[in-house]
Amino acid sequence: MNFEAVIFDLDGTLLDTIADLTDSMNIALNHLGFPGHDAETCKKFVGDGVEMFAFRALPENNRDQATVAECVALMRQEYTKRWANKTRPYSGIPQLLDGLTSRNLEMAILSNKPHDSTKEMVAALLSKWRFNPVAGAQPSVPKKPDPTLAIQISQQLRVPPEKFLYLGDTGTDMLTAQAANMFAVGALWGFRTAEELKACGAQLLVEHPREVLKLL
Repeated sequence: MNFEAVIFDLDGTLLDTIADLTDSMNIALNHLGFPGHDAETCKKFVGDGVEMFAFRALPENNRDQATVAECVALMRQEYTKRWANKTRPYSGIPQLLDGLTSRNLEMAILSNKPHDSTKEMVAALLSKWRFNPVAGAQPSVPKKPDPTLAIQISQQLRVPPEKFLYLGDTGTDMLTAQAANMFAVGALWGFRTAEELKACGAQLLVEHPREVLKLL
């Protein structure tokens, strides 16, 4: 397959962030008097921005706008303190990024995590590699699965969408790739199931990062 660039999701694709996300959300929920969740449950809640994470984590009868907003604020406060406690690149990711770099492929990151947090995490944990651009959620642009930012990345790099491999771990990523006319590859080491990835348009599923290099 003749790809010239790769767009990566961040959480659940490049970085295993679920433990720090779970801990931060559970502290926020506890502060509000609500029960927490285990990491496997939180994997089903993340991927669509912190507001949706809070909405899904709250009890069904307590998802009013004010409670969600308070939960978001508390979660962000806690996550700022602890996002680097347990978060690390997945096994095989450094080798994948080295392999893509040696092949001179452009690499970009597109996340639904807030933009500043996305850039901070990439600078701290993935600084060995060059990503251009690193894009997180911004108030002025719709979140994934809207393809706006993916298309902007294509335009910025001057690489046609059909020359992009899009690697992500959620249905949101697969829908984004489809909408942007990019090749959607689902990462099975991440947060969601093969069934979800397939249902949302994954054109291929990979069980380990090294399998991505075999597609080039």
